[in-house]
Amino acid sequence: MIDYRKANVPVWTLATGDVRVPAVAGDEPMTAERLAELRSVLAGLADKPIATLEAHPLPGRLDRSRGIPLDSVSPLAQHLSQLITQSARSSSAAARAAATGEGLFRMVVPAKVAAQFGQGVIRPMVAKGATCAFRGPLVNAETGRVVAGAAFVPVGTATAAGAVGGAGATAGVAATGSVAFTVAAPLVLMAVAVGMSAYADQKRQQAIEHITELLEQLHEQKLDDEHSELDGCRDAIDKATAILLDQGKLGASLGLDSAVHAINTALGAADRRLARWQSALGKLPEGQAVEISTLTKSFPGVDDHGGRFRTHLEMAALAIALKQRVIVLQAVEHAQSDPDNLFVNFARALKADHQRLSTLATSIAGVLERLSQLELARPSGLRPVFTTGEVERLMRSANLIHKLGDGGMVNDRTTDVAIEIARDKDGSVVVFPAVPVSV
Repeated sequence: MIDYRKANVPVWTLATGDVRVPAVAGDEPMTAERLAELRSVLAGLADKPIATLEAHPLPGRLDRSRGIPLDSVSPLAQHLSQLITQSARSSSAAARAAATGEGLFRMVVPAKVAAQFGQGVIRPMVAKGATCAFRGPLVNAETGRVVAGAAFVPVGTATAAGAVGGAGATAGVAATGSVAFTVAAPLVLMAVAVGMSAYADQKRQQAIEHITELLEQLHEQKLDDEHSELDGCRDAIDKATAILLDQGKLGASLGLDSAVHAINTALGAADRRLARWQSALGKLPEGQAVEISTLTKSFPGVDDHGGRFRTHLEMAALAIALKQRVIVLQAVEHAQSDPDNLFVNFARALKADHQRLSTLATSIAGVLERLSQLELARPSGLRPVFTTGEVERLMRSANLIHKLGDGGMVNDRTTDVAIEIARDKDGSVVVFPAVPVSV
């Protein structure tokens, strides 16, 4: 058996442009905590986005269905392979990691850089018990951080990372004592783009599962049609994703325009429903208990696992998830139009287009939080005593309503974002959903 507690993990420091910062890293192995601190320092000192890339052993069992597969000729796979191959020539740690040809590569983008993607693209809003991130033998299942027993070994200098879009710069130590890091803009861009797309698709799948279950209870044709139209957008988005990640050009034949129209229509419906919810909450008496019957007039089904209100919530979540994937595609296309300025264009386009989604998600979360804080009154009536069943229903409804805030809380604190890439011996890769990490 391999003793992972004593593993040496190679770590690259990747920049998205030519940068020089004081030599703060050194060549000695470091702990996970020290690596996290280093990322924060470098992000603060450098005027270009900087990320780190770790190489871990590939676990025997891995659920690849949660990720987006790319073959060995895709730009992301090629840039990763070139980085590994050229690093192995000057670094024994990188050479050992590259010996088998496979591994789990974990790219971590610092919080400062993640903020450039627009608030809300990656949020720590996962329900308890959900497993959205890969958990390998070196990763703590609770915190998402690499265990402290692993020693991170900085990869040596003179490393190149491709020759496309400013990626051919070489890392090295300058005479003045500053360090010029490996410039790998296409590698960072593609990893972030695929990881974010996989994250958005994961949220889409979760919303689809919830909507399907709710519609089976409701039997409402109008909502069923709305759901079908939204879910039908996936094919066009998947095709556009595959083409763009191979650095191709989007054409009208893909049907992406009609998919975007359907998504925007659904977002418009979500905006209108949100306005009605906010208006209904504004009419409730301040500081007074509210009867469930009064609440369900504006929020039908809020006191049950089914109902139109909860279906509308999931429909909004689905529209947001689909729009997030489209925004990533549009940002990648915009970035690729200027290969010398890849990452800056990507971040700018993504942040600008995401503002509406962030506002919508935050507003919906505000409605759910307000609902969860309401005090519920027992039903009014002439009877002084209620049956056991009526009391149980009131308690059950109150519990469900108070839990609404658990899934809708929006955490505005920007965290580091991790994208994990499984690489096979043939050079093909699977990119898993981007997830927030604790630092």
